[in-house]
Amino acid sequence: MSFETKINEGLKEAMKAKDQAATRTLRSIKAAILLQKTDGSGEELTDEKAIKMLQKLVKQRQDSLDIFIKQGREELAKIEQEEIDVLQNYLPKPLTTDELKSAISEIMSGMGDLTIKDMGKVIGAANAKLAGKADGKTIAETVKNLLSS
Repeated sequence: MSFETKINEGLKEAMKAKDQAATRTLRSIKAAILLQKTDGSGEELTDEKAIKMLQKLVKQRQDSLDIFIKQGREELAKIEQEEIDVLQNYLPKPLTTDELKSAISEIMSGMGDLTIKDMGKVIGAANAKLAGKADGKTIAETVKNLLSS
């Protein structure tokens, strides 16, 4: 089942269940998919691109959530949190800290002898392999810690 089909099926179920948060969020995903399709690049929406798009949507909502909490706007913060929860249902399960360290160590072992100067190369390889399973900031911190020790 393609990503777009999953979203359409989820939207139908959310509408039948009268789940306003899921309906609102899935409609925003559909809008993002439409923008992706009509951006003029002519590229198809792959699962990897879909994951990146969802991560971007989660990050946008997380930023808004932080602002609303700082401003004491609980009703708006609640809406953003609901949307984040729906979006995360469509993302792959994130890796635990131990799983992430293990995966990065495996990537590093295939690259030979590495120094702290090779951090960018390792982060690039890790981001490509672990797309959607961990965010870039966490990957960078883990690589730095592993290369430093």
